[in-house]
Amino acid sequence: MRAVMDAILKRFVVIGIFRVRWPDGTVSVYQGAQAGPDITLAVRDWGVVWRVITNPALAVGEAYMDGGLQPVGCTIYAVLELLLRNIASKDSSQPILALQLWRDRVLRRVRQWNPIWRSVRNVAHHYDIDGRVYGLFLDADRQYSCAYFPTGRESLDEAQLAKKRHIAKKLLLDRPGLHVLDIGSGWGGMAMYLAREHGARVTGITLSAEQYAASTARAAAEGLADRVEFRMLDYRGLDETFDRIVSVGMFEHVGLGHYDDFFAHVKRCLAPDGVALLHSIGRGQGPGSTARWFTKYIFPGGYAPALSEVLPAVERSGLVACDIEIWRLHYAQTLRMWRARFADHRDAILALHDERFCRMFEFYLAGSELAFRFKGQMVFQLQLARDQLAVPLSRDYMATADEPAYSGVAVENVT
Repeated sequence: MRAVMDAILKRFVVIGIFRVRWPDGTVSVYQGAQAGPDITLAVRDWGVVWRVITNPALAVGEAYMDGGLQPVGCTIYAVLELLLRNIASKDSSQPILALQLWRDRVLRRVRQWNPIWRSVRNVAHHYDIDGRVYGLFLDADRQYSCAYFPTGRESLDEAQLAKKRHIAKKLLLDRPGLHVLDIGSGWGGMAMYLAREHGARVTGITLSAEQYAASTARAAAEGLADRVEFRMLDYRGLDETFDRIVSVGMFEHVGLGHYDDFFAHVKRCLAPDGVALLHSIGRGQGPGSTARWFTKYIFPGGYAPALSEVLPAVERSGLVACDIEIWRLHYAQTLRMWRARFADHRDAILALHDERFCRMFEFYLAGSELAFRFKGQMVFQLQLARDQLAVPLSRDYMATADEPAYSGVAVENVT
């Protein structure tokens, strides 16, 4: 097994220095021709080596969670940065990468089959854990989606407010009393912002019992219960008309085989002069698949689509795509801040769960951030309407004094 892994790593490492401390205590050094992270990884037993050889996309994360792989003098972020930078430098013809790619693509539609009962189960897996965990690393409004950094210098709370403001502009809430549907309403922050700041009447739907209870309580506590209503409901169960529809961070859970149904429901529920805004993680390098570790432990059924997989379904629905905006490193910055907050509150989170849970979330946050830095992940905002005249002819309405122009400040990359 060591000989096989040794042969793989000699070909694999072209960036950085990768030191492996084997179960017998010996150390092998794999040095790439290009500068990069310098990391050491200790392997607990030979069984870990075999699992990594045969199914790396699942086994690396599981071994880190269980202590079978231990970073030495570095963080799991540094380890994953080295691995992902080297993966990004290669094509899929390398045998170990080609096997993983074939396996994931063959099975991806099966994994994303998403009837309502399965959607409920998938949502509960991630969102119905102890809500105090999310309160310890998200912003004060518990926005669990990409923040917006107009200058690159915003705090997390400022950037999440900028995201809500940016989305509200695209919804064209030009008069109070418009009825807004929020598909995947989370902890209620977006719905309450639209009601409080724009006088909208908002119906939020979620499949998370934890989020439903928390958002309903928040609306009551903030005196918004007369304008904001939350329901435990799948979008496929709606049969009402709304002036505006917004969905932030939910489309990743719809499933490839359900895109036609999703956009058909959006059209059916949208008023003739209505406007919809879809905010979703996507991939900028064409269709792919979600790593098996993420679908097993974090987001069952989850998939970030390429626009080439989304726009055909929009076209078939008869909706008009009025505007498409791509956010590149904004989510990397958001995840960096979540990761730092998680580290700051690790002891409190450990008291709520256990070491394996903490390692799982560390792997998730680090891997997700790096996917935006090195694997072409991005966020897209898709503005839709039934009538092309529902939206102004230019983007001038988006420009306001409360949203400064990008300053050229680099999005920070820290390990």
